[in-house]
Amino acid sequence: MRQAMLKGLCLLGVLAGIGSASAEGVVQARLMSLELSRDIAQAAVEACREDGYQVSVVILDRSGVPQMVMRDVFAPPSTLDIATRKARATVLSRTASGEFRENRPELAPALNNLGDLLVLRGAMPITAAGQFIGAVGVSGAPGGDLDEACARNGLEAVQDRLSFAEF
Repeated sequence: MRQAMLKGLCLLGVLAGIGSASAEGVVQARLMSLELSRDIAQAAVEACREDGYQVSVVILDRSGVPQMVMRDVFAPPSTLDIATRKARATVLSRTASGEFRENRPELAPALNNLGDLLVLRGAMPITAAGQFIGAVGVSGAPGGDLDEACARNGLEAVQDRLSFAEF
C-alpha cells in the first residue's frame, strides 16, 4: 500500500514537472485589436482634417508590423512611407519619435539612413494598462509637431479603452 502511494506521488511529481516544462518557452503577448487600431487611425485623420491637413496614419503592432493604414484623399503617397518609418522609430525606442530624437540626437542621422526608420516628430507609442502594444505614426501636416498632435488626438480618442484594459 505504501509503495503504491509512493508510486502515485512520484507519478504526480513527474506529471507536475511535465506541465510546467511544457509551459516553458511559451510567451504571452498583449496585442491590440483591429478595431482599436482603426479607431486610433480614424481619430488621428479626423483631427488633422479639422486643422485642414490631409495625412496618412499608420498603426504598427508591438513588433513593427503594420496593422492599420489610412491615407486621406489628397495626402501624398510618400506620407505612407514616412508615417511608417516614424512609427518604427517609436517601436524601437518605445517613446514618441520626437522625444527619441531629442534624447538621442547623435543617433538620428545614422538611424535615418537605415531606410526603415525615421527619427522625426509625428509618432507616439500606444500603451494599454502600462504595456507597450504598438505605435501610431502620422505624416502630411506641415510639420512634425502637427503630425504628433494628430497622433496624440488619435490616442486620446481611445484613452479610456487603453487605460482600463485588463491583462
